[in-house]
Amino acid sequence: MRTRYKPTASASRVPRNRRELTEEEKQELVLSLADNVQRLQALYSNCSDVIVRRFAIGGVTDAALVYIDGLIDTDKADRYIVTPLMDADGPKELNLIRLAEQRISVSDMKAVATIGDCISAISNGQPVLLRDQEASGLAFGLPSWEKRAIEEPEAESTIRGPREGFTETLRVNTSMLRRIIKSPLMKLEKIVIGEYTQTNVVLVYIEGLADTALLQEARTRLEGIRIDGILESGYIEEMIEDNPRSPFPQLLNTERPDVVCAALLEGRIAILTEGTPHALIAPISLFSLLQSPEDYYQRFWPSTLIRWLRYIFAFISLVLPSFYVAVTSYHQEMVPGALLSSMATSREPVPFPALFEALLMEVTFEALREAGVRLPKQVGAAVSIVGALVVGQAAVQAGLVSAPMVIVVAITGIASFMLPRYIAGIAIRMLRFPLIFLGGTLGLLGIMMGIILIVLHLCRLQSFGMPYLQSITTMQRSDIKDIVMRAPWWALDIRPQLNSKPQTKREAPNQMPDNQ
Repeated sequence: MRTRYKPTASASRVPRNRRELTEEEKQELVLSLADNVQRLQALYSNCSDVIVRRFAIGGVTDAALVYIDGLIDTDKADRYIVTPLMDADGPKELNLIRLAEQRISVSDMKAVATIGDCISAISNGQPVLLRDQEASGLAFGLPSWEKRAIEEPEAESTIRGPREGFTETLRVNTSMLRRIIKSPLMKLEKIVIGEYTQTNVVLVYIEGLADTALLQEARTRLEGIRIDGILESGYIEEMIEDNPRSPFPQLLNTERPDVVCAALLEGRIAILTEGTPHALIAPISLFSLLQSPEDYYQRFWPSTLIRWLRYIFAFISLVLPSFYVAVTSYHQEMVPGALLSSMATSREPVPFPALFEALLMEVTFEALREAGVRLPKQVGAAVSIVGALVVGQAAVQAGLVSAPMVIVVAITGIASFMLPRYIAGIAIRMLRFPLIFLGGTLGLLGIMMGIILIVLHLCRLQSFGMPYLQSITTMQRSDIKDIVMRAPWWALDIRPQLNSKPQTKREAPNQMPDNQ
Protein backbone atom coordinates (compact mmCIF):
# COMPACT_ATOMS: atom_id res chain seq x y z
CA MET A 1 0.00 0.00 0.00
CA ARG A 2 1.45 3.34 -1.03
CA THR A 3 1.00 6.45 1.00
CA ARG A 4 -0.92 9.26 -0.65
CA TYR A 5 -0.67 12.82 0.59
CA LYS A 6 -3.89 14.74 0.14
CA PRO A 7 -4.70 18.36 1.03
CA THR A 8 -6.24 18.28 4.49
CA ALA A 9 -8.43 20.62 6.47
CA SER A 10 -5.41 22.23 8.10
CA ALA A 11 -4.24 23.54 4.73
CA SER A 12 -7.55 25.33 4.16
CA ARG A 13 -7.89 26.83 7.63
CA VAL A 14 -5.64 29.74 6.66
CA PRO A 15 -5.23 31.65 3.39
CA ARG A 16 -2.16 30.95 1.27
CA ASN A 17 -1.33 34.61 0.66
CA ARG A 18 2.04 35.76 1.93
CA ARG A 19 2.53 38.92 3.95
CA GLU A 20 1.42 42.00 2.00
CA LEU A 21 3.87 44.87 1.78
CA THR A 22 2.82 48.35 2.84
CA GLU A 23 2.72 51.18 0.31
CA GLU A 24 5.95 52.60 1.73
CA GLU A 25 7.75 49.27 1.37
CA LYS A 26 6.62 48.89 -2.24
CA GLN A 27 8.25 52.17 -3.24
CA GLU A 28 11.41 51.90 -5.31
CA LEU A 29 14.62 53.66 -4.46
CA VAL A 30 15.15 56.99 -6.22
CA LEU A 31 18.24 58.78 -7.48
CA SER A 32 18.38 61.20 -4.55
CA LEU A 33 20.33 59.79 -1.61
CA ALA A 34 18.72 62.31 0.75
CA ASP A 35 15.22 61.13 -0.23
CA ASN A 36 16.09 57.47 0.23
CA VAL A 37 17.64 58.06 3.64
CA GLN A 38 14.73 60.27 4.68
CA ARG A 39 12.18 57.57 3.82
CA LEU A 40 14.12 54.94 5.77
CA GLN A 41 14.47 57.25 8.77
CA ALA A 42 10.75 57.98 8.64
CA LEU A 43 9.96 54.26 8.82
CA TYR A 44 12.50 53.79 11.62
CA SER A 45 11.46 56.90 13.56
CA ASN A 46 12.09 56.73 17.33
CA CYS A 47 14.51 53.83 16.73
CA SER A 48 17.74 54.83 18.43
CA ASP A 49 19.53 51.66 17.34
CA VAL A 50 19.22 52.44 13.61
CA ILE A 51 22.46 54.05 12.45
CA VAL A 52 23.01 56.06 9.25
CA ARG A 53 26.74 56.34 8.54
CA ARG A 54 27.30 59.06 5.94
CA PHE A 55 30.56 59.32 4.00
CA ALA A 56 31.89 60.23 0.54
CA ILE A 57 33.08 57.64 -1.97
CA GLY A 58 36.52 58.72 -3.14
CA GLY A 59 35.89 62.07 -1.47
CA VAL A 60 33.42 62.98 -4.26
CA THR A 61 30.13 61.03 -4.26
CA ASP A 62 27.91 61.07 -1.18
CA ALA A 63 26.93 57.67 0.23
CA ALA A 64 25.33 56.23 3.36
CA LEU A 65 25.54 52.91 5.17
CA VAL A 66 22.33 52.07 7.08
CA TYR A 67 22.29 49.33 9.71
CA ILE A 68 20.97 48.36 13.14
CA ASP A 69 23.51 48.62 15.93
CA GLY A 70 24.07 45.24 17.57
CA LEU A 71 23.08 43.17 14.55
CA ILE A 72 26.21 43.67 12.45
CA ASP A 73 29.95 43.55 12.97
CA THR A 74 30.74 47.28 12.87
CA ASP A 75 34.51 46.70 12.82
CA LYS A 76 34.22 44.62 9.63
CA ALA A 77 31.82 47.15 8.13
CA ASP A 78 34.32 49.97 8.68
CA ARG A 79 37.28 47.87 7.53
CA TYR A 80 35.82 46.19 4.45
CA ILE A 81 33.14 48.63 3.25
CA VAL A 82 33.52 52.21 4.45
CA THR A 83 37.32 52.57 4.41
CA PRO A 84 37.90 51.02 0.93
CA LEU A 85 35.16 53.19 -0.59
CA MET A 86 36.44 56.36 1.02
CA ASP A 87 39.88 55.62 -0.44
CA ALA A 88 38.49 54.69 -3.86
CA ASP A 89 40.01 56.61 -6.77
CA GLY A 90 38.56 54.73 -9.74
CA PRO A 91 36.41 56.12 -12.54
CA LYS A 92 33.38 58.02 -11.28
CA GLU A 93 31.13 56.54 -13.95
CA LEU A 94 31.31 53.06 -12.39
CA ASN A 95 27.99 51.99 -10.91
CA LEU A 96 27.75 50.79 -7.30
CA ILE A 97 27.90 47.09 -8.13
CA ARG A 98 31.04 47.40 -10.28
CA LEU A 99 32.67 49.62 -7.68
CA ALA A 100 31.87 47.12 -4.91
CA GLU A 101 33.30 44.27 -6.97
CA GLN A 102 36.58 46.16 -7.28
CA ARG A 103 36.90 47.68 -3.82
CA ILE A 104 34.81 45.69 -1.27
CA SER A 105 36.05 42.30 -0.04
CA VAL A 106 32.74 40.98 1.33
CA SER A 107 31.62 37.75 -0.32
CA ASP A 108 27.92 37.93 0.60
CA MET A 109 26.50 40.83 -1.40
CA LYS A 110 23.13 41.38 -3.07
CA ALA A 111 21.34 44.27 -4.75
CA VAL A 112 18.28 45.99 -3.25
CA ALA A 113 15.85 48.04 -5.33
CA THR A 114 12.93 48.89 -3.05
CA ILE A 115 12.40 50.25 0.44
CA GLY A 116 11.02 46.85 1.45
CA ASP A 117 14.22 45.15 0.30
CA CYS A 118 16.24 47.58 2.41
CA ILE A 119 14.11 46.97 5.51
CA SER A 120 14.34 43.20 5.10
CA ALA A 121 18.13 43.33 4.76
CA ILE A 122 18.62 45.76 7.65
CA SER A 123 16.39 43.66 9.95
CA ASN A 124 18.44 40.54 9.18
CA GLY A 125 21.76 42.13 10.14
CA GLN A 126 22.81 43.19 6.64
CA PRO A 127 24.02 46.79 6.31
CA VAL A 128 22.62 48.56 3.25
CA LEU A 129 24.85 50.83 1.17
CA LEU A 130 23.16 53.66 -0.76
CA ARG A 131 24.84 56.13 -3.14
CA ASP A 132 23.68 59.46 -4.49
CA GLN A 133 22.43 59.49 -8.10
CA GLU A 134 21.81 55.75 -8.09
CA ALA A 135 18.35 54.17 -7.71
CA SER A 136 19.58 50.93 -6.15
CA GLY A 137 21.68 49.81 -3.23
CA LEU A 138 23.72 46.91 -1.93
CA ALA A 139 23.19 44.73 1.15
CA PHE A 140 26.18 42.97 2.69
CA GLY A 141 26.18 39.81 4.79
CA LEU A 142 27.91 40.95 7.97
CA PRO A 143 25.54 39.76 10.73
CA SER A 144 26.91 39.51 14.23
CA TRP A 145 24.98 38.85 17.44
CA GLU A 146 25.39 36.87 20.62
CA LYS A 147 24.89 33.11 20.19
CA ARG A 148 24.50 30.28 22.64
CA ALA A 149 27.19 27.65 22.51
CA ILE A 150 26.40 24.17 21.19
CA GLU A 151 25.48 21.95 24.13
CA GLU A 152 23.90 18.57 24.81
CA PRO A 153 20.07 18.77 24.91
CA GLU A 154 18.94 18.29 28.50
CA ALA A 155 15.58 16.80 27.50
CA GLU A 156 17.15 14.26 25.11
CA SER A 157 20.23 13.01 26.88
CA THR A 158 21.86 9.84 25.67
CA ILE A 159 24.41 7.31 26.88
CA ARG A 160 25.78 6.50 23.46
CA GLY A 161 25.50 8.85 20.52
CA PRO A 162 26.23 12.45 19.49
CA ARG A 163 25.91 15.02 22.25
CA GLU A 164 25.38 18.09 20.09
CA GLY A 165 22.11 19.96 20.14
CA PHE A 166 20.55 22.71 18.09
CA THR A 167 20.82 26.34 19.19
CA GLU A 168 18.61 29.37 18.61
CA THR A 169 20.67 30.47 15.58
CA LEU A 170 19.24 29.14 12.33
CA ARG A 171 22.48 29.14 10.33
CA VAL A 172 24.29 27.24 13.07
CA ASN A 173 21.56 24.60 12.97
CA THR A 174 21.65 24.23 9.19
CA SER A 175 25.44 23.98 9.23
CA MET A 176 25.19 21.12 11.74
CA LEU A 177 22.92 19.26 9.31
CA ARG A 178 25.31 19.98 6.42
CA ARG A 179 28.18 18.60 8.44
CA ILE A 180 26.36 15.26 8.79
CA ILE A 181 24.72 15.02 5.35
CA LYS A 182 27.22 16.35 2.84
CA SER A 183 25.23 15.58 -0.29
CA PRO A 184 24.01 18.55 -2.37
CA LEU A 185 20.69 16.68 -2.69
CA MET A 186 19.77 17.92 0.78
CA LYS A 187 17.74 21.04 0.05
CA LEU A 188 16.93 23.93 2.37
CA GLU A 189 14.02 26.14 1.27
CA LYS A 190 13.53 29.38 3.19
CA ILE A 191 10.07 30.74 3.98
CA VAL A 192 9.45 33.98 5.90
CA ILE A 193 6.51 33.83 8.33
CA GLY A 194 5.15 36.50 10.69
CA GLU A 195 3.75 39.96 10.02
CA TYR A 196 6.08 41.64 12.51
CA THR A 197 8.75 39.10 13.42
CA GLN A 198 9.50 38.10 9.80
CA THR A 199 10.86 34.81 11.12
CA ASN A 200 12.98 32.70 8.81
CA VAL A 201 11.71 29.14 8.55
CA VAL A 202 13.63 26.48 6.59
CA LEU A 203 12.04 23.41 5.01
CA VAL A 204 14.67 20.65 4.83
CA TYR A 205 14.45 17.50 2.72
CA ILE A 206 16.56 15.20 0.55
CA GLU A 207 15.66 15.43 -3.10
CA GLY A 208 14.76 12.03 -4.48
CA LEU A 209 13.83 10.58 -1.08
CA ALA A 210 11.03 12.93 0.01
CA ASP A 211 7.79 12.53 -1.93
CA THR A 212 6.90 15.51 -4.14
CA ALA A 213 3.29 15.46 -2.94
CA LEU A 214 4.51 15.65 0.67
CA LEU A 215 6.77 18.58 -0.18
CA GLN A 216 3.96 20.44 -1.93
CA GLU A 217 1.64 19.86 1.02
CA ALA A 218 4.30 21.16 3.43
CA ARG A 219 4.87 24.27 1.31
CA THR A 220 1.11 24.88 1.08
CA ARG A 221 0.64 24.70 4.84
CA LEU A 222 3.68 26.83 5.68
CA GLU A 223 2.93 29.51 3.11
CA GLY A 224 -0.68 29.64 4.30
CA ILE A 225 0.21 30.70 7.85
CA ARG A 226 -0.95 34.24 8.61
CA ILE A 227 0.08 35.40 12.08
CA ASP A 228 1.66 38.45 13.72
CA GLY A 229 4.79 36.62 14.81
CA ILE A 230 6.52 33.29 15.28
CA LEU A 231 8.51 32.99 18.51
CA GLU A 232 8.87 29.20 18.65
CA SER A 233 8.29 26.20 16.42
CA GLY A 234 5.23 25.33 18.53
CA TYR A 235 3.37 28.16 16.76
CA ILE A 236 4.01 26.46 13.42
CA GLU A 237 3.17 22.99 14.75
CA GLU A 238 -0.34 24.04 15.77
CA MET A 239 -0.90 25.77 12.44
CA ILE A 240 0.04 22.89 10.16
CA GLU A 241 -0.91 19.68 12.02
CA ASP A 242 -3.79 17.63 10.65
CA ASN A 243 -5.92 17.42 13.80
CA PRO A 244 -5.15 20.15 16.35
CA ARG A 245 -7.83 18.79 18.74
CA SER A 246 -6.09 15.45 19.17
CA PRO A 247 -4.02 14.86 22.33
CA PHE A 248 -1.45 13.03 20.20
CA PRO A 249 1.18 15.13 18.41
CA GLN A 250 1.33 14.78 14.64
CA LEU A 251 4.80 16.26 14.34
CA LEU A 252 7.90 15.24 16.24
CA ASN A 253 10.02 17.97 17.82
CA THR A 254 13.66 17.37 18.63
CA GLU A 255 16.82 19.28 19.53
CA ARG A 256 19.17 16.66 18.09
CA PRO A 257 20.70 17.06 14.60
CA ASP A 258 21.27 13.31 14.32
CA VAL A 259 17.54 12.64 14.80
CA VAL A 260 16.70 15.12 12.04
CA CYS A 261 19.24 13.58 9.67
CA ALA A 262 17.94 10.07 10.38
CA ALA A 263 14.42 11.27 9.52
CA LEU A 264 15.64 12.93 6.31
CA LEU A 265 17.31 9.70 5.22
CA GLU A 266 13.95 7.94 5.64
CA GLY A 267 12.25 10.35 3.24
CA ARG A 268 10.70 12.63 5.84
CA ILE A 269 10.91 16.42 6.01
CA ALA A 270 12.15 18.73 8.74
CA ILE A 271 11.23 22.31 9.63
CA LEU A 272 13.78 24.56 11.32
CA THR A 273 12.70 27.84 12.87
CA GLU A 274 14.87 30.82 13.68
CA GLY A 275 15.05 31.59 17.39
CA THR A 276 14.40 28.09 18.74
CA PRO A 277 16.46 24.89 19.05
CA HIS A 278 13.41 22.68 18.44
CA ALA A 279 13.07 21.25 14.92
CA LEU A 280 9.87 19.65 13.62
CA ILE A 281 9.79 16.33 11.74
CA ALA A 282 6.92 15.06 9.58
CA PRO A 283 5.25 12.75 8.87
CA ILE A 284 5.42 10.56 11.97
CA SER A 285 3.59 7.57 13.39
CA LEU A 286 2.64 6.53 16.92
CA PHE A 287 5.76 4.39 17.12
CA SER A 288 7.99 7.36 16.29
CA LEU A 289 7.13 8.69 19.76
CA LEU A 290 8.17 5.44 21.45
CA GLN A 291 11.53 5.07 19.72
CA SER A 292 14.74 6.58 21.00
CA PRO A 293 17.69 7.55 18.77
CA GLU A 294 19.86 5.49 21.08
CA ASP A 295 18.04 2.36 19.85
CA TYR A 296 20.04 2.63 16.63
CA TYR A 297 23.41 3.26 18.26
CA GLN A 298 23.48 0.12 20.42
CA ARG A 299 23.51 -3.52 19.31
CA PHE A 300 20.13 -4.75 18.15
CA TRP A 301 19.44 -7.25 20.96
CA PRO A 302 19.57 -4.79 23.89
CA SER A 303 17.80 -2.20 21.76
CA THR A 304 14.98 -4.64 21.04
CA LEU A 305 14.58 -5.66 24.69
CA ILE A 306 14.55 -2.05 25.86
CA ARG A 307 11.99 -1.20 23.18
CA TRP A 308 9.68 -4.01 24.37
CA LEU A 309 10.09 -2.78 27.93
CA ARG A 310 9.18 0.71 26.76
CA TYR A 311 5.99 -0.52 25.06
CA ILE A 312 4.93 -2.43 28.18
CA PHE A 313 5.49 0.48 30.53
CA ALA A 314 3.74 2.91 28.17
CA PHE A 315 0.63 0.71 28.45
CA ILE A 316 1.08 0.47 32.23
CA SER A 317 1.35 4.24 32.49
CA LEU A 318 -1.95 4.60 30.64
CA VAL A 319 -4.16 1.97 32.33
CA LEU A 320 -2.70 1.01 35.73
CA PRO A 321 -4.50 3.61 37.93
CA SER A 322 -7.83 3.05 36.18
CA PHE A 323 -7.39 -0.74 36.41
CA TYR A 324 -6.73 -0.49 40.17
CA VAL A 325 -9.79 1.71 40.67
CA ALA A 326 -12.00 -0.65 38.64
CA VAL A 327 -10.81 -3.79 40.44
CA THR A 328 -11.13 -2.36 43.96
CA SER A 329 -14.54 -0.84 43.21
CA TYR A 330 -16.32 -3.49 41.12
CA HIS A 331 -14.21 -6.62 40.59
CA GLN A 332 -12.87 -7.66 44.00
CA GLU A 333 -13.28 -11.32 43.00
CA MET A 334 -10.30 -10.92 40.64
CA VAL A 335 -7.94 -10.24 43.56
CA PRO A 336 -6.41 -13.16 45.53
CA GLY A 337 -7.83 -13.50 49.03
CA ALA A 338 -4.68 -12.63 50.96
CA LEU A 339 -4.00 -9.57 48.83
CA LEU A 340 -7.64 -8.48 49.02
CA SER A 341 -7.54 -8.72 52.82
CA SER A 342 -4.39 -6.60 52.93
CA MET A 343 -5.87 -4.01 50.58
CA ALA A 344 -9.10 -3.86 52.59
CA THR A 345 -7.16 -3.33 55.80
CA SER A 346 -5.15 -0.48 54.29
CA ARG A 347 -8.28 1.13 52.85
CA GLU A 348 -10.31 0.87 56.05
CA PRO A 349 -9.32 4.30 57.48
CA VAL A 350 -9.68 6.05 54.11
CA PRO A 351 -13.00 7.97 53.94
CA PHE A 352 -12.97 8.47 50.15
CA PRO A 353 -13.91 6.08 47.34
CA ALA A 354 -11.11 4.67 45.17
CA LEU A 355 -12.00 7.02 42.30
CA PHE A 356 -11.51 10.18 44.37
CA GLU A 357 -8.40 8.68 45.98
CA ALA A 358 -6.81 8.02 42.59
CA LEU A 359 -7.65 11.47 41.26
CA LEU A 360 -6.25 13.12 44.39
CA MET A 361 -2.95 11.27 44.15
CA GLU A 362 -2.61 11.69 40.38
CA VAL A 363 -3.25 15.44 40.52
CA THR A 364 -0.77 15.80 43.38
CA PHE A 365 1.86 13.81 41.51
CA GLU A 366 1.38 15.90 38.36
CA ALA A 367 1.71 19.09 40.41
CA LEU A 368 4.96 17.84 41.93
CA ARG A 369 6.24 16.88 38.48
CA GLU A 370 5.51 20.33 37.04
CA ALA A 371 7.00 22.04 40.09
CA GLY A 372 10.20 20.07 39.58
CA VAL A 373 10.34 21.12 35.91
CA ARG A 374 9.82 24.84 36.60
CA LEU A 375 12.24 25.12 39.50
CA PRO A 376 16.01 25.46 38.97
CA LYS A 377 17.62 22.18 37.96
CA GLN A 378 19.61 21.85 41.20
CA VAL A 379 16.43 22.21 43.29
CA GLY A 380 13.79 20.70 41.01
CA ALA A 381 14.87 17.05 41.28
CA ALA A 382 15.09 17.25 45.07
CA VAL A 383 11.66 18.88 45.34
CA SER A 384 10.06 16.21 43.12
CA ILE A 385 11.53 13.23 44.97
CA VAL A 386 11.35 14.57 48.52
CA GLY A 387 7.92 16.07 47.90
CA ALA A 388 6.54 12.78 46.61
CA LEU A 389 7.96 10.83 49.54
CA VAL A 390 6.86 13.30 52.21
CA VAL A 391 3.39 13.92 50.77
CA GLY A 392 2.75 10.23 50.11
CA GLN A 393 3.84 9.13 53.59
CA ALA A 394 1.94 11.95 55.27
CA ALA A 395 -1.21 11.17 53.26
CA VAL A 396 -1.09 7.50 54.26
CA GLN A 397 -0.55 8.31 57.94
CA ALA A 398 -3.37 10.88 57.86
CA GLY A 399 -5.74 8.31 56.36
CA LEU A 400 -6.39 10.33 53.20
CA VAL A 401 -5.11 7.63 50.84
CA SER A 402 -4.16 3.98 51.14
CA ALA A 403 -0.66 2.57 50.79
CA PRO A 404 -1.53 0.48 47.69
CA MET A 405 -2.73 3.62 45.91
CA VAL A 406 0.58 5.34 46.63
CA ILE A 407 2.40 2.33 45.17
CA VAL A 408 0.18 2.35 42.06
CA VAL A 409 0.75 6.06 41.45
CA ALA A 410 4.51 5.67 42.01
CA ILE A 411 4.73 2.80 39.50
CA THR A 412 2.66 4.82 37.03
CA GLY A 413 5.02 7.77 37.38
CA ILE A 414 8.09 5.59 36.88
CA ALA A 415 6.44 4.02 33.82
CA SER A 416 5.78 7.45 32.31
CA PHE A 417 9.47 8.33 32.70
CA MET A 418 10.30 5.38 30.41
CA LEU A 419 8.86 7.26 27.41
CA PRO A 420 11.71 8.84 25.40
CA ARG A 421 9.57 11.71 24.07
CA TYR A 422 8.14 14.32 26.42
CA ILE A 423 5.24 15.07 24.08
CA ALA A 424 4.22 11.39 24.09
CA GLY A 425 4.17 11.42 27.89
CA ILE A 426 1.85 14.43 27.90
CA ALA A 427 -0.67 12.63 25.68
CA ILE A 428 -0.72 9.57 27.94
CA ARG A 429 -1.00 11.73 31.06
CA MET A 430 -4.00 13.52 29.57
CA LEU A 431 -5.79 10.27 28.62
CA ARG A 432 -5.09 8.68 31.99
CA PHE A 433 -7.71 10.82 33.75
CA PRO A 434 -10.69 9.93 31.48
CA LEU A 435 -9.78 6.25 31.88
CA ILE A 436 -9.78 6.66 35.66
CA PHE A 437 -13.30 8.14 35.47
CA LEU A 438 -14.46 5.30 33.24
CA GLY A 439 -12.88 2.69 35.50
CA GLY A 440 -14.45 4.27 38.59
CA THR A 441 -17.93 4.41 37.07
CA LEU A 442 -18.19 1.41 34.73
CA GLY A 443 -15.38 -0.85 35.89
CA LEU A 444 -13.36 -2.88 33.42
CA LEU A 445 -16.09 -2.39 30.83
CA GLY A 446 -15.47 1.36 30.97
CA ILE A 447 -11.71 0.86 30.59
CA MET A 448 -12.24 -1.34 27.54
CA MET A 449 -14.60 1.26 26.04
CA GLY A 450 -11.98 3.96 26.63
CA ILE A 451 -9.20 1.91 25.02
CA ILE A 452 -11.42 1.14 22.02
CA LEU A 453 -12.18 4.85 21.57
CA ILE A 454 -8.46 5.66 21.76
CA VAL A 455 -7.63 3.01 19.14
CA LEU A 456 -10.42 4.25 16.86
CA HIS A 457 -9.08 7.79 17.19
CA LEU A 458 -5.56 6.61 16.35
CA CYS A 459 -6.89 4.77 13.29
CA ARG A 460 -8.45 8.00 12.00
CA LEU A 461 -5.52 10.24 12.89
CA GLN A 462 -3.07 11.33 10.19
CA SER A 463 0.26 13.09 10.06
CA PHE A 464 0.61 15.07 6.83
CA GLY A 465 -1.77 12.66 5.16
CA MET A 466 -0.01 9.52 6.42
CA PRO A 467 -2.05 7.25 8.73
CA TYR A 468 -0.87 7.42 12.32
CA LEU A 469 -0.81 3.62 12.54
CA GLN A 470 0.65 3.20 9.04
CA SER A 471 3.43 0.91 10.15
CA ILE A 472 1.14 -1.82 11.54
CA THR A 473 -1.98 -1.35 9.40
CA THR A 474 -0.07 -2.04 6.18
CA MET A 475 1.93 -4.90 7.76
CA GLN A 476 4.92 -4.15 5.56
CA ARG A 477 7.78 -6.46 6.45
CA SER A 478 10.28 -3.62 6.20
CA ASP A 479 8.32 -1.57 8.74
CA ILE A 480 7.63 -4.43 11.15
CA LYS A 481 11.37 -5.07 11.41
CA ASP A 482 11.77 -1.64 12.99
CA ILE A 483 8.67 -1.68 15.23
CA VAL A 484 8.16 -5.05 16.88
CA MET A 485 11.92 -5.29 17.15
CA ARG A 486 14.97 -3.33 16.13
CA ALA A 487 16.48 -5.50 13.46
CA PRO A 488 20.25 -5.30 12.87
CA TRP A 489 21.38 -2.67 10.42
CA TRP A 490 22.24 -5.19 7.72
CA ALA A 491 18.57 -6.27 7.79
CA LEU A 492 17.15 -2.72 7.67
CA ASP A 493 17.90 -2.46 3.98
CA ILE A 494 14.56 -0.86 2.97
CA ARG A 495 13.34 2.57 4.03
CA PRO A 496 9.92 2.99 5.68
CA GLN A 497 7.03 3.01 3.19
CA LEU A 498 6.42 6.75 3.31
CA ASN A 499 6.44 7.58 -0.37
CA SER A 500 6.22 6.21 -3.87
CA LYS A 501 9.82 6.93 -4.85
CA PRO A 502 11.94 4.12 -6.30
CA GLN A 503 14.87 4.91 -3.99
CA THR A 504 13.68 2.61 -1.21
CA LYS A 505 16.94 0.72 -0.75
CA ARG A 506 19.22 1.87 2.05
CA GLU A 507 22.14 -0.30 1.01
CA ALA A 508 23.32 -2.85 -1.49
CA PRO A 509 22.11 -6.45 -1.06
CA ASN A 510 24.04 -9.19 0.69
CA GLN A 511 25.23 -7.03 3.56
CA MET A 512 24.76 -9.79 6.15
CA PRO A 513 28.03 -10.73 7.87
CA ASP A 514 29.62 -13.92 6.58
CA ASN A 515 29.40 -15.67 9.93
CA GLN A 516 25.60 -15.30 10.17
